[in-house]
Amino acid sequence: MKSLTGPTDHVVVVGAGLAGLAAALHLSGAGRRVTVVERDEGPGGRAGRLHLGGYRVDTGPTVLTMPDVLDEAFRAVGDSLRDHVDLVPLHPAYRALFADGTRLDVHTDAEVMEAGIAAFAGAREALGYRRLRRWLEKLYAVQMRRFIDANFDSPVRLLHPDLARLAALGGFGRLDRAVGRFLSDERLRRVFSFQALYAGVAPSRALAAYAVIAYMDTVAGVYFPRGGMHTVPVAMTEAAARAGVTFRFGEPVARLERTGRRVTAVVTDHDRIPCDAVVLTPDLPVSYRLLGRTPRRPVRLRHAPSAVVLHVGTDRTWPQLAHHTLSFGHAWDTVFGELIGSGQLMSDPSLLITRPTATDPSLAPAGRHLHYVLAPCPNTETGFGATHWGELGPRYRDELVRELERRGLAGLGASVDEESLVTPADWTALGHAAGTPFSVAHTLAQTGPFRPRNLVAGTENAVLAGCGTTPGVGVPTVLISGKLAAARVTGRGQTG
Repeated sequence: MKSLTGPTDHVVVVGAGLAGLAAALHLSGAGRRVTVVERDEGPGGRAGRLHLGGYRVDTGPTVLTMPDVLDEAFRAVGDSLRDHVDLVPLHPAYRALFADGTRLDVHTDAEVMEAGIAAFAGAREALGYRRLRRWLEKLYAVQMRRFIDANFDSPVRLLHPDLARLAALGGFGRLDRAVGRFLSDERLRRVFSFQALYAGVAPSRALAAYAVIAYMDTVAGVYFPRGGMHTVPVAMTEAAARAGVTFRFGEPVARLERTGRRVTAVVTDHDRIPCDAVVLTPDLPVSYRLLGRTPRRPVRLRHAPSAVVLHVGTDRTWPQLAHHTLSFGHAWDTVFGELIGSGQLMSDPSLLITRPTATDPSLAPAGRHLHYVLAPCPNTETGFGATHWGELGPRYRDELVRELERRGLAGLGASVDEESLVTPADWTALGHAAGTPFSVAHTLAQTGPFRPRNLVAGTENAVLAGCGTTPGVGVPTVLISGKLAAARVTGRGQTG
């Protein structure tokens, strides 16, 4: 594994999101002096916090999986995640509501889930689930150490027996076909392939290897931190500060000073911070602009679809909603064609509805409820540009409310007393390329060693971290990206 050359005693980490905080913890644990510079007034990045009246709203990810990856960052400085964050396992992990009126609770306990599928779709499908679960477990075991938790210097490093094992498991086929080998019920296939949306690719085009995300969700388990997802970056910041990391909030980075191929200082709107190395966690175009380097690629980067998010505080809730509920429309393949191909809004949307007050009522005023509705939409490269969303956003908000009322959330519109609408225009304003918080899509040409690398040619002492680089999008993988960036600085640990 290549590591930075020259001194690396003082490292400046740009960005106090999950990737930057993970990098800071791993670097501090390895004996480096670390300064974290963040433009916002507090930590979190995408995993931010919005106060709406008496509601405490998570503005970023709502699904937490693989807590051991998070705990590893705490352990790097001799601390423990569970000493500072109360993680509640969710049962069910999801509830799936289908357009035909049926529903299925998705449990991570094998026996409970098998019984649920038998009642839902019959004994044959339950047996298929057992076989699918074993396949997911094997897929995860092969991929994690070699292809996810690993720094790549060259595609040549793929030439390892684990590559053959992954191929033998069918990891290079298509996701929908792979899941279809085990399950014939189309509804069940959706439950175990919708995760391709996280990767920004339709299940019919996604590598079967990305079923590993379904493993994280449906086998390893889904958790909720009491107090909301924002408690995670807050706890990471506190652990890092106890370990000696310096934080400078409210200081946007203006530029990097260089001498030849080395970054010598990070210059903020307030100060100049000399450094021996730098870890950059902003979205790729921002990091490349700061470095003055944009790596050449044979084809232009493709970005994942975006999302419209509607946060609503309400005076009621609906019993059919679990903590996480997937509301599927009749359409499926056409939805992905609209999102990724033609750049249209979903004509028959599939939605993620999160109700965090189902687990932690303290996130809302007494007797009130908090709901988060995520509607995937085209990014600003394939669909409407950011400027169109000022007028389009409120209209689409009303369409979503009407659709949810048609699907059984009667009186939703009248129940709202606080709300916030987030559209691709807002993601664009935050500096996210193509108006999407999901960054670069996980196509074959943008996966593993073909994904934008965390080292940038022409710079000796800078490393990238975050969802745009290795290994990719999602809370566990972003945390790993911070760990991998730290390994590039220290030369420790990762040999992929």
